[in-house]
Amino acid sequence: MPSVPPSAVSGDAGDVGDVTVRSVDGIATIQFRHPKSNSLPGPLLRRLAESIDTVGADPAARVVVLRSGGAGPFCAGASFDELRRITDAAAGKEFFMGFGRLILAMRRCPKFIVARVHGKAVGGGVGVVAAADYVFAAPSASVRLSELAVGIGPFVVGPVIQRKIGRGAFQALAVDAAGWRDAAWAERHGLFSQVVGEGDALDAPVAALAHSLAKSSPEAMARMKETFWQGTEEWGQLLEARAAMSGALVLSDYARNAIAAFSARS
Repeated sequence: MPSVPPSAVSGDAGDVGDVTVRSVDGIATIQFRHPKSNSLPGPLLRRLAESIDTVGADPAARVVVLRSGGAGPFCAGASFDELRRITDAAAGKEFFMGFGRLILAMRRCPKFIVARVHGKAVGGGVGVVAAADYVFAAPSASVRLSELAVGIGPFVVGPVIQRKIGRGAFQALAVDAAGWRDAAWAERHGLFSQVVGEGDALDAPVAALAHSLAKSSPEAMARMKETFWQGTEEWGQLLEARAAMSGALVLSDYARNAIAAFSARS
């Protein structure tokens, strides 16, 4: 698959973001970027899911590297600007299902997805990390599930995070919505596969594993991935129901006031 230029996606002038896809020597690198801490508005979520489906179907791509742009947070999760524009439950469900569709795309991709996490991950960003098959992280890559603090809950990303770190650790992360867990905690609980270094010290092991996997058997890797994700066959219905829960809660007075307050501080 040839390199493709950045594709801008936007909801309004404040929601500009881009996704780029580049494939070299069997390694398809997908990078997303958003000026507001790599947050994920709906159009950007759709582009990410579509990009993963595209490389998943490309026989020339043997492995996928998922990363975000810049040197700040890896992913700030849901776009607060877009959350503020939701006016009914159907629109709310559709927005949150964007995370569901991305998780499902990562699940069904027959190639291993290696995530490069260079900074903080919040809310939906933690779900993206959990959906990857192998995660290299920098020491600065702390995580937080902040949904309860804004009157909702980590309903859509919950299943994939719980699958990765277990019920107890997920519950602690979800209940302590104001607390950060550092990279050592995330590695200890299996969210991060390895905590390595910053900058080049992060890029080198990502590249080494990606090149190794690009030379491995595509059929064996696809079958391994199927076994890793056993028990998730009904997630399409589950995540849709969870998206409806979040879509209804985001309309509450509590959530609207909390989201407005968070947006004012950002």
